[in-house]
Amino acid sequence: MNASTFLHQSLFPFKDWWAVPVKVAFDQTAWSALWNSIYFVALGFLRWESPSTIYKELKATFFPMLTAGWKLWPFAHLITYGVVPIEQRLLWVDCVELIWVTILSTYSNEKSEARILDDSSTTDTQ
Repeated sequence: MNASTFLHQSLFPFKDWWAVPVKVAFDQTAWSALWNSIYFVALGFLRWESPSTIYKELKATFFPMLTAGWKLWPFAHLITYGVVPIEQRLLWVDCVELIWVTILSTYSNEKSEARILDDSSTTDTQ
């Protein structure tokens, strides 16, 4: 059992039908905000960016990434909890995570390219 599942079961031990939407909502607000933030902070450190630059990037990407997650993960979790047998859920979620990491990487690279172009245009005008 992973940390997310353990926390969900601890906070929401209910087996009723309404527990699934509550778990998905919690997952897509608290966990999503935490993991997306960790991703962009780690990426900034790997690029040797200053903390202020990392903060600006995190601030600029926080809500777009949160809403992008809301477009993907609730539907993935409907399949996870409604169709996929419990023994196969980890494999299924890992496959969806590959798609999610691709989205994160694409978004981050687009922002990085835009930032580089913006930096070079301001350097050229000076």
